[in-house]
Amino acid sequence: MLVDPAELELDPASEAELESASNVVQRNMEILREFATRGPTGKPKTIRLRFRVSPVAILGDEHVEGIELARNVLEPDGAGSVRAVATEERETIPCGVVFRSVGYRGVALPEVPYDERRGTIPNDGGRVLGTDGAPIPGVYCAGWIKRGPTGVIGTNKKDATDTVEHLLGDAREGRLPARSGESLDDLLAERGVEVVTYAGWEAIDLLERTRGEEQGRPRVKLPTWDELLEAGRSA
Repeated sequence: MLVDPAELELDPASEAELESASNVVQRNMEILREFATRGPTGKPKTIRLRFRVSPVAILGDEHVEGIELARNVLEPDGAGSVRAVATEERETIPCGVVFRSVGYRGVALPEVPYDERRGTIPNDGGRVLGTDGAPIPGVYCAGWIKRGPTGVIGTNKKDATDTVEHLLGDAREGRLPARSGESLDDLLAERGVEVVTYAGWEAIDLLERTRGEEQGRPRVKLPTWDELLEAGRSA
């Protein structure tokens, strides 16, 4: 596992952001800096982690032959953070395959604040914040729309638990908007929203696990909304 020490050098704005970051972020940086002290050990495989570069082109005619990278510089964004800005400096890495794994970008919702640069909804622990910086009663978020496309399934589960704890706390303290008295089922039906019940989720779960057994795997996921809804309707 190799890291170029030069790519871990931080400008003053980045250093300040790191000092105020979470323990997880600081620990990640410690691990990367430890990697940067290593050299090749003669092992047959090497993983090189690259930073401050962005892919700009995939090269090759009949198949992938290389990927072109642009070198970035970090600049203050005027909001107390930094952003990566591409330079004209280019680099080509010969390769035969490219995997794209960058996560989904959040989508704005009507009448809900949205941070266009980060692709997230401004929030405090899952409580959505208004333009005045105060929580909007009864509006919450979790997952990637809350923090950006990071982490794994376990991260999202913990993230959702934290948001729900805030929601339940607000309910106990009477901070939620008053109920309309209308049935939720009736409201969703009136708006034409197709609902997947718990029984429908169990049908999806059973089908995915059955498909997995046929291939010796824990499950095979249904990859499209149409397939998920069809399986949910079977209940």
